[in-house]
Amino acid sequence: MDNETTKNFIENIIDEDNEKNTYGKRVHTRFPPEPNGYLHLGHAKSICLNFGIAKKYGGLTNLRFDDTNPSKENTEYVESIKRDVKWLGFDWDDRMFYASDYFDKLYEYAKKLIRLGKAYVDDLSGDEIREYRGTFNTPGKESPYRNRSVEENLQLFEEMKDGKYADGEKVLRAKIDMASPNLNMRDPVIYRIVHASHHRTGDKWCIYPMYDFAHPVSDAIERITHSICTLEFEAHRPLYNWVLEDWDDPEGQKPRQIEFARLNVTNMITSKRKLRLLVEKGIVSGWDDPRMPTISGIRRRGYTSESIRDFCERIGVAKADSLVDISLLEYCIREDLKLKAPRLMTVIDPIKVVLTNYPDGKTETMTADNNQENEAMGTREMTFSKNLYIERNDFMEEPVKKFFRLAPGKEVRLKYAYIIKCEEVIKDEDGNIVELHCTYDPESKSGSGANANRKVKGTLHWVNAEDAVDVETRVYDYLLKDDGSEEEGESKDFLDQINPHSLDVYHSKAEKALATYHVGDKFQFLRQGYFVIDPDTTADHFVVNRIVGLRDTWAKMQKKKNQ
Repeated sequence: MDNETTKNFIENIIDEDNEKNTYGKRVHTRFPPEPNGYLHLGHAKSICLNFGIAKKYGGLTNLRFDDTNPSKENTEYVESIKRDVKWLGFDWDDRMFYASDYFDKLYEYAKKLIRLGKAYVDDLSGDEIREYRGTFNTPGKESPYRNRSVEENLQLFEEMKDGKYADGEKVLRAKIDMASPNLNMRDPVIYRIVHASHHRTGDKWCIYPMYDFAHPVSDAIERITHSICTLEFEAHRPLYNWVLEDWDDPEGQKPRQIEFARLNVTNMITSKRKLRLLVEKGIVSGWDDPRMPTISGIRRRGYTSESIRDFCERIGVAKADSLVDISLLEYCIREDLKLKAPRLMTVIDPIKVVLTNYPDGKTETMTADNNQENEAMGTREMTFSKNLYIERNDFMEEPVKKFFRLAPGKEVRLKYAYIIKCEEVIKDEDGNIVELHCTYDPESKSGSGANANRKVKGTLHWVNAEDAVDVETRVYDYLLKDDGSEEEGESKDFLDQINPHSLDVYHSKAEKALATYHVGDKFQFLRQGYFVIDPDTTADHFVVNRIVGLRDTWAKMQKKKNQ
């Protein structure tokens, strides 16, 4: 494919800047998360974009923590973010910074704006500032404190820094235009008072810059060329540029803000506020709960970094917001695992099968493929005996039409083994099925005998009861009941949309080969889906998470669309 046709609009902008020699052909991006929560899948797209574009152009990417709100930040989030970026396959080398590294420079630059008559200390309360700002249809009103002298503003700002005033008593505002059609330009607050200990600077500061001030100045200090951010910051771009009008760059270069569409995925919550609520209310077990769309949760669920990078590549970079179907994400993990994940037999919801005509004490060895689509992965040995387990939903006492699995008087093949026939159903005193008594055809063993190729319509997976491994199987489903398309709106309480079956736990039986694997290893359980061994696993207690089922709706949708 012609490389020119695969370029996105951001790369076209960079090409134009390189042609004009705007930045001396430098490309320097940054990923600037706030350390006030765990990163989610939307951040993964931003990470891949910022690091990927810089790499493509032989440039650099900084990791910078926007730690300007001490009341919500801590080092736990910093460490989790570092782990996530590394896991996705990216490295910032020695370029890890914090906005707090620049607090002195930000303070001095704010004083410069005051001296230029472009910033002032305001005594209005937060509610009054919002009232004075006006609306989209009405212009704002100027604060009665807007025309304080430079000397008075400098003195008040220093007193703010020295802790003379309480939180909210005063703020520093940019002096721009209270009649601007862009509300972000109506004298925005650029510094506020926060008497809280900072996770890095301690109690040195009690005033902190707002994001819209700290971010462009931090970009400029680090000599970022292209400041790539999500679409909600498009209306903030004039303020970004205004803040840097009086910044002195040694080569006269100033960063350029470029916006792209954020990632919205069906059935997925990507609001950090809502994710925190799920954790605080105990609806999930923590930030790394496998149902969470956090990168930590996705990793624990069993998704690979390769599949996430592939997903981000496939959805591309757009200028307009859209909703991506979660089936594409599921397609990417299936594609990544289908040739490298071994395929084992595990009975998730087991029911016991006794082969009444199979000799007591006899054991056979069956040869099974480790991956039928990848012969290079070889084979393994499975044991077979009189007592087995099959899936409970592979049996139906009164079968419906086209049910080709096991039923009274019906035959099925056990994969790699024999054809069996259900002769008797054993129930407990409450009428629950507890055991199936079957007979086997000794001439029907796969790969041998006259009846080895005898045709039956159903083939089931199974596990030998004599050496089965006990497994706690956690079957995860979507956290939201509907497609999540209104997730970011406030039209309904999103907690009402929580799926009560987002996690179902089963006491399962796996073939003995599972015991040779370790935490983090991934498999396909035949006919069930892809699974990963969870960190909760101990020496005598296996725990597995379902990553994704085998049903591939996205691929079917694409095929139908192409037809």
